[in-house]
This record gives sequence, C-alpha cells and structure tokens, in this order.
Amino acid sequence: MALGIALVLFLATGFYAMNLNKKSNEVEQELTEQKRLVMNDLNTMAKQYDEAISENQISNKNLIDARGRIQGLIDSLQISETNVKSLWRYKQKYASLQKEMDVLLAQNDSLRVENSYLATSLDSTRVRLEERTIFTDSLLIQNTALAEVVNNASVLGAVGLKGFGVIERASGKLIPTERASRTDKIRVCFTVPKNALVQSGDQELYVQVVDPLNRTLGLNEQVQFDETIVNYSMISKFNYENISLNVCEFVASEGKEKFEKGRYVVNVYNDKDLVSSSEFRLK
Repeated sequence: MALGIALVLFLATGFYAMNLNKKSNEVEQELTEQKRLVMNDLNTMAKQYDEAISENQISNKNLIDARGRIQGLIDSLQISETNVKSLWRYKQKYASLQKEMDVLLAQNDSLRVENSYLATSLDSTRVRLEERTIFTDSLLIQNTALAEVVNNASVLGAVGLKGFGVIERASGKLIPTERASRTDKIRVCFTVPKNALVQSGDQELYVQVVDPLNRTLGLNEQVQFDETIVNYSMISKFNYENISLNVCEFVASEGKEKFEKGRYVVNVYNDKDLVSSSEFRLK
C-alpha cells in the first residue's frame, strides 16, 4: 500500500516538474522574443536619428546626444540577462527615449523648414540687391538708356558726365575751348537723376580730374572709405530734392601752370564707388 502511494507521488511530482519545466521554457522563449522586439525598436529609433542627423548640414548636438544614449541602451540590452525585471526596465527606458525622440524630431523638422525658408529669402534678397547694383562701366553709365537702372539703385549716381576747357572772361562769361594754352579752368557737368530711394537733403559727390601727366588737378586731396582711398579734385555739394538736378563745377590747375595738351579723365565718386567716368582732350 505504502509502495503504491509512493509511486503515485513520484509520478505526480515528475509530471509537475515536467509541466513546470515546459512553462519555464515557454516563459524564456517569450522573454527572448520580447527582448528581440525591444532591440528592433531601439535599432529603428537609432536609424531615425541617423537620418535626421545626416539631413543637417550643421550637426544638431541634441540629436547626436540622444543617438548616443540609444546606442548605449542597445549595447547594454545585448549583454543583459533575459528576465522580467530587466526587460521591464529596458521597456521603460525605451518609452522615455521614444517621447524624447518625438520632441527632438519635431523640433528638427521645424528648424529644417525655417532654414529652407531663410535660404529662399536670402536668395530672393540677393537677387534684388544684384538687380540694384550700379553699373560701373563708364560707357554704360554715360548711356542715357541706363537711367532706369540708376533710378532703381539706392544711392545717388551721375549721368551725362562731360568735362571740357573754358576761357573765363573778366565779365564772368565762359567760352568753351579745346586749346590747352587758352584754357583757364576745366568745367565738369553732370546730371544727378531722380531717385525716390534717396532721402532729400544735402548731398555730396567727389569729382576727380586727372591730366595727361596722371596728376589729380584741383585740391588733390584724399578721402578714405574702409580700405579704399580716393584722390579728388573737389567736392560737389548740393541740395537734393528728389528731382533730376544738373550740376556744374570748375577745377583749376595747380598755381598758375598752364594745362597740358592731351587726354583728360573725369571721374565722379559716391563715397568709394565710381558712379560715372568720362574723358576729353585738349589740343
């Protein structure tokens, strides 16, 4: 009788142990599968960060730091024990990193849109500035067809620039001449075109007359703008009232010296910018 009871207990214990071992294997398989799923989720998250980082020309430190934390969690999960407590802890960290990633990627998308808009805006601004650039080629500036271009510029220019010798009578009457020996002064005339972009009031342009010996006539003084130095013969000062203005100035030779025969160059500067150029000859 006792032997029969013992046999029953032995069989029951064996069955229980076998059943317990089967459940343990099932739990281990389930934990292994859950660990694999968490690992896949972390790798997917890491790829999303890699894509976001690669799209930024300038590295985003927050994205890089978050990517580093994910890699650290992946490395830790690979060598961790597979148990319920450990897996639960990793799932909690994953959930926290998922929330952080949602915020960082949303911020990154917003910055990317803003940068794209800024780049477009800068391109548009650069195009507008290029359209307003004043032509410095002397022949183009003299061409009256460029008046519209000058009008669209944000600084005063000069068109129709002319220089020529004059004889000055005692009465004040001026007689144009091409002869160097008879020239008393050089007369420089130009037109300041109407420009609605320039505020009315006192304005000034620098006039430079260079003789055949490459000497700057008149005051022959210098003015410096940043790294640019301009030698000028005189400063043309006038009151600008947002209408076209005709300006004429006189430049004399140094002392009582006679004017040289040959080619003369006349330049007009607005600060450091050459806005008009012309030339003439005295015989």
